[in-house]
Amino acid sequence: MFNLKKLLLTSALLLPLTACTLDGTSSEVREDREPEAATGIEQKALHTAQKFMVAAANPYASQAGYNVLEKGGSAIDAAIAVQLVLTLVEPQSSGIGGGAFILHFDNQAQKLTSFDGRETAPAKSSQDMFLQKNGQPVRWIDAVVGGRSVGVPGVLKALEDAHNKYGTLPWAALFEDAITLAEEGFIVSPRMAKLVAMGFNPGIKKLSNASNYFYPNGQPLAQGSLLKNPQLGKVYRAIAEQGTEVFYRGWIAENIVAAVNNAAIAPGTLSMVDMKKYQAQQKSAVCAPYKAYKLCGMAPPSSGGVAVIQILKQLEQHNLAQVDPMSEKAVHLFAQSSRLAFADRNHYIADPDFIDVPVEQLITDNYTARRGELIEQQDLGKVSHGRFDPMVRAADNAIEMPSTSHISIVDAKGNAISMTTSIEMAFGSALMVDGFLLNNQLTDFSLAPEVDGKPVANALAPLKRPRSSMAPMMVFNADNSLRLVVGSPGGSRIINYVAQTMIAVLDWDMDIQSAIDLPKVTNRNDVTSLEKGTELEALQGGLEQRGHKVSIRNLNSGIQGIEVFDSQLVGGADPRREGKVMGQ
Repeated sequence: MFNLKKLLLTSALLLPLTACTLDGTSSEVREDREPEAATGIEQKALHTAQKFMVAAANPYASQAGYNVLEKGGSAIDAAIAVQLVLTLVEPQSSGIGGGAFILHFDNQAQKLTSFDGRETAPAKSSQDMFLQKNGQPVRWIDAVVGGRSVGVPGVLKALEDAHNKYGTLPWAALFEDAITLAEEGFIVSPRMAKLVAMGFNPGIKKLSNASNYFYPNGQPLAQGSLLKNPQLGKVYRAIAEQGTEVFYRGWIAENIVAAVNNAAIAPGTLSMVDMKKYQAQQKSAVCAPYKAYKLCGMAPPSSGGVAVIQILKQLEQHNLAQVDPMSEKAVHLFAQSSRLAFADRNHYIADPDFIDVPVEQLITDNYTARRGELIEQQDLGKVSHGRFDPMVRAADNAIEMPSTSHISIVDAKGNAISMTTSIEMAFGSALMVDGFLLNNQLTDFSLAPEVDGKPVANALAPLKRPRSSMAPMMVFNADNSLRLVVGSPGGSRIINYVAQTMIAVLDWDMDIQSAIDLPKVTNRNDVTSLEKGTELEALQGGLEQRGHKVSIRNLNSGIQGIEVFDSQLVGGADPRREGKVMGQ
């Protein structure tokens, strides 16, 4: 349990980040459409443990997960405690007003399954709801803020379903630390304070509930101040006692629906029927062989699992183990494989309940080998998707700016969780209800249902789940023993962040912390971006000679990862955010 004295001591864990630089002004950040701004670097040490481990995006959340595991709780028990605390202490990134994708490995049964807690579009939503009268999409920030962008939150239902199958401790016990922190207060972290102060999401100044919370007395929350959220504490007490029934059918649901439909900006169409009918989905993970390993991720509507697997498998023939990780060749090969994966992602991936998604074809050995053969010494430029589907489709114009958090957990019995959770934009829709923010996930759909007269796979439709880039991943050895649990926030760049980290561990034999620390490279079938302030900047000239259009920028990953060995667990957290690894 947390107590107030311990909370004040814990503030030592949240000292200002060193080398703090913002990624330009708020207007520049919005133009780049990044999910959250960079807020500095804080070096992290490799962490080892023998029994259990949790890696989460905030020290308070990691502590809550640790407390559950120490009591004998399972991996999913700990994930619930972590998510509840993240809702409070990292509201810009995830929360119970959002959605999540969860991979769960049952070590005793040797079974991997997944829980899809992605939001769904309200029944009364329409394909033209983000279009202006002239047929063009609204400005992206106008699409994000307010009730129109809110989908039915799914994370709580997914967590409850997973707990019913794999939980060990009582449901109510998992709420204890979050309730204490909400009612007694927590120390505002440097990252949260900075994102509020820079006005990253203008909606939280314009909508009264959020404004009153994040700008008390008209001033942005101060780093190091004690912040209480009794409304959220009340919500947690109700859900702890009554389960998610009160969230989806009771007074909390009624308040969510009222907030969406009566929003001061862009009211939405969410109904009590939408809330009551929401179901999380349990489904098989997407898996494929890679060298001596098996790579596993989420199935659609997440594009992360397919795309990460494609990036690695397309590079298998290029013998990455013999390539210097910091070389021009390594960056070039990675960028080209990413181009190819994003071309397929943008064309094919959507909610499989509404459109056929050729998942198996996209990750076969034959297909990925043929795509990998396209990689040459020069940049490919904008590439086309693979052409094995006769359906005419267009790439979409979804904003897709997940403000996101990732959780990696291994419990004392070897069960594991890889969970990526999101409310989309930083601070979501900016609609705050009973102490938590609501998502704006409907902007993860294509804002226009057609492009150049061609239908878009990821077009908005009632009850549909929007495509996502979230990529919670697990890697298994040849004997099906767990090798790696990893994931990251970062918008559509998540795919690059996770793929690069997996390559660093599996091909370059780096420990997980070194792999996470590695300077980041992204290419989403457009520009090759190199992480600002790193030695990769020196590669710009050589890459441009190969035909790359290069951008030097902050790349704001937030990777949490755990390596699993016979005798120990080894964990790492991203120095670019406030994550912490804890274990025993």
